[in-house]
Amino acid sequence: MADTVERIKEKLNIVDVVAPYVKLTKSGRNYKGLSPFNKEKTPSFYVNPERGTYYCFSSGQGGDAFTFIEKMEGVDFKGALKLLAEKAGVPLEYSKGEDRGKADRLRDAMARADAFYQKHLEEGGAAYEYALSRGLTKETVRAWGLGLAPDSWRALLEDLSAAGFTIPELLACGLIKEADGKPGTYYDRFRNRLMFPIRDSAGRTVAFTGRALSSEDPAKYLNSPETELFRKSHILFGMDRAKDAIRTRGFVLLVEGQFDLVLLHQIGFANTVALSGTALSREHLELLKRYADNLMLALDADRAGLVASAKNAHAALGAGMRVKAVRLPLGKDPADLASETPQDFVRRVSEAEPIVEFFLSVLSGAEADRHRLIVSVERVVLPLIVAMKSPLEREHFVTVVARNLGLSADAVRSSLPKSGRLPEEVAPPVSGAAKASTGESSRRELIRAAILAYPDTLLAKRLQSEYSRIIGISSDEGDIPPERTLFEAGLLFGESPDEQAGDDLLRAFERSVLTERLVDATSELRRFESAKDNDGIARSLAICKEASDRLAALT
Repeated sequence: MADTVERIKEKLNIVDVVAPYVKLTKSGRNYKGLSPFNKEKTPSFYVNPERGTYYCFSSGQGGDAFTFIEKMEGVDFKGALKLLAEKAGVPLEYSKGEDRGKADRLRDAMARADAFYQKHLEEGGAAYEYALSRGLTKETVRAWGLGLAPDSWRALLEDLSAAGFTIPELLACGLIKEADGKPGTYYDRFRNRLMFPIRDSAGRTVAFTGRALSSEDPAKYLNSPETELFRKSHILFGMDRAKDAIRTRGFVLLVEGQFDLVLLHQIGFANTVALSGTALSREHLELLKRYADNLMLALDADRAGLVASAKNAHAALGAGMRVKAVRLPLGKDPADLASETPQDFVRRVSEAEPIVEFFLSVLSGAEADRHRLIVSVERVVLPLIVAMKSPLEREHFVTVVARNLGLSADAVRSSLPKSGRLPEEVAPPVSGAAKASTGESSRRELIRAAILAYPDTLLAKRLQSEYSRIIGISSDEGDIPPERTLFEAGLLFGESPDEQAGDDLLRAFERSVLTERLVDATSELRRFESAKDNDGIARSLAICKEASDRLAALT
């Protein structure tokens, strides 16, 4: 497999891999563009074709073409390998004893099941007519790959078994179940249902949601269980089709159900994604933030919908997103409005309110008693303010709440919960890459990066020579500098730097080394003086004098 990776890298320039996602312009030895991971106005994303790497300064992440595809498409290394192999025209070859892996077999089974369900959804049939009655067009039914699970106990099981898939594989996919009390007897999980395929960010079917076609079925919606391919906390329904629109429009519209999502896409809201029976997770938020920092919630207006809105908003605010919510009429969901009065839904989206103002409005309408209103605001709204990352935004919404309740800003501020930190499972990790680096260690790293970035140049030779003189040893291999520092060196020195281009950096580095040496020697001198160690005192004084003389010569 290592040979396959190298052949892909030889055939694909990283610029060609990144270009479909980021508009790149030449910048010296690099290419630059706006970050695909964060919304920004000034480009901080750089690609180096010589090293085959990229680095995003705004999000503190970098890597090679495989890493980039993993991030952008939400796939693992194997998924990125497949996508890039196809792009490069390189066949994936497996050595003797190396099979395609369990996950690949499961994906094949899911793809076959997807085709099976689509084949059984025939125009004119009851399931097809039901889909049209909900407002879907024939084009939408086809585009989203809706299907039908036949009203049969073993139709899919027999089809996939005939295709060579085993019972353990079909169980692992969540496509079949074992009958209760009848070990060894299996049947189709989905029967007599309108089927919605759930796909990962790369467009591969990983699960299904089935809508019951019989009113006698106790479960209106049935979802695939969690499997090796399908983790509810990682997958957002429709993300494979929505990501480009999210990036273009600058916000993501979040709904709850499959019909909600498909109908909103149908009326033009292609930036819509849906949850699959779970709240927004850390993984969901990391995925969404690759494309936009703005989230708009369009969940039901009933109690359950409002609770979900509060919980999802709290998680999103804690991840640094800005959150708004759409006011929906009680008893209507987005699917109803999209099919019955699409213009009304468009208006409601345009009037969406920041989440704090949304809940202030909802609670004010629900609570006639002022004391109960204040208690509700303290319980629901104030934790949302605490979850916000920006101090300015928190202060702004403190004044909004104060004005709405007729209280002082100080009273609201003093009532903010002390422990507003999000639970560990949804709190975004703090990346050390975002911290600014200064001092001797960062300059040392930058010099070493420049030596590697400009091999066999006069600049590199001078940097290496002076670096060795300053630290007092002829060779210092150390670790390879991180990708961020390699790009920083390229940005600092440009395309064709001359021999003296690094002199300012060398002077600053030498000054920081000597200063640190002087501080250490002074500390040692005090220790030796306390111990009345004359030899130690003499050595420390000599080091202090040498460091001081060299520092004086640098000024």
